[in-house]
Amino acid sequence: MADVVILGLGYVGLPLAREAARSGASVLGFDVSARVVDGLNAGVSHVDDLSDADIAEMIDGGFQATTDETRIASASTALICVPTPLAEDGGPDLTAVESAARAVSRNLRPGMLVILESTTYPGTTDEIVRPILEESGLTAGVDFHLAFSPERIDPGNKDFGPRNTPKVVGGHTPACTERAAEFYGRFVERIVRTRGTREAETAKLLENTYRHVNIALVNEMARFCHELDIDLWDVIRAASSKPFGFQPFYPGPGVGGHCIPIDPNYLSHNVRMKLGYPFRFVELAQEINATMPSYVARRAQNILNEAGMATNGANILLLGVTYKPDIADQRESPAVPLARLLTGLGAKLSYHDPYVRNWHASGVDVRRVEDAETAVAEADLVILVQNHRAYDAEKLAGLARRFFDTRGVTTGTESYRL
Repeated sequence: MADVVILGLGYVGLPLAREAARSGASVLGFDVSARVVDGLNAGVSHVDDLSDADIAEMIDGGFQATTDETRIASASTALICVPTPLAEDGGPDLTAVESAARAVSRNLRPGMLVILESTTYPGTTDEIVRPILEESGLTAGVDFHLAFSPERIDPGNKDFGPRNTPKVVGGHTPACTERAAEFYGRFVERIVRTRGTREAETAKLLENTYRHVNIALVNEMARFCHELDIDLWDVIRAASSKPFGFQPFYPGPGVGGHCIPIDPNYLSHNVRMKLGYPFRFVELAQEINATMPSYVARRAQNILNEAGMATNGANILLLGVTYKPDIADQRESPAVPLARLLTGLGAKLSYHDPYVRNWHASGVDVRRVEDAETAVAEADLVILVQNHRAYDAEKLAGLARRFFDTRGVTTGTESYRL
């Protein structure tokens, strides 16, 4: 018997498996990818936040990964941590969630606890997952426990992980909430209970919508502050001196990762489908943030024009192509649409990133340079897209002919800033 089976061994499921294993729980990992399963059983990690040594530690503690869904029946708790990408209609693609729920349903036993962690729209646990699980003949809240607990994984964050990030839990019934809280309480420091599954689902979307809207605010301010010759970075620094009522957000070349560019759309889509009217804040924020790569491309074109150069044929170097600093994760990185736009303008594009050996920008193969400093000195224009810790941005700006800083990390006059 296993204490828990985790379905989906990616950026969410695998760190959770490690924390559960460290608490002394017997952990089984399930994934449909034989490559992922074979790699983990061989002690090889495929996510940024866990090293091969971490996987070895988990295996020493009894962790196993499998593609055999019948082993789900051996666990007392099942966590569903599978991806929910955007569908063509703007809502979440629940294919993986439904598939995982069916796998659990086929192996569901009385008394089991089933928790959905995948981010989705309010009502998914009750309207989609529960009916699938009840195809087993068992009833949620009577024969088995059902809850939703949103993942809050922040890849690359060294300060907050599964153990010290508060865990929001909402059950199908109050007893389901308590059973889920008891489970997470074994390895998470603080549990936050909600009234039900819908409140827990919506809490995750509110968190990311809050960030999405505020990032859009400063991205729009970046545009008019540039036109008005106002240093927005200095404005944010000054505003941040207020000890109450203000939280700094920063502009950039676009938003990336699985959460910010995607999750608020789940809420907007749900409001439109169920209530028939738009969630205007979210839709406006999406419009602003989605157009930032084209704004950066236009600024790059203007920088070259001021130097009497055409974008067509210019050698442009992109520094950093991941969606956040100091990790290899490229999900929804704004570097991809930016590269596509610059290539469409005829630029000869290259990139440097210490975490990415090969990069394909929506089918466009971009040449990787090995020596950042040499490439910076030779390029007609350098665009700092992601500021990895490995970069000395001030030094690179001094070496470059033209340096476009989209992250506001340079202070000298040698660079152009967003």
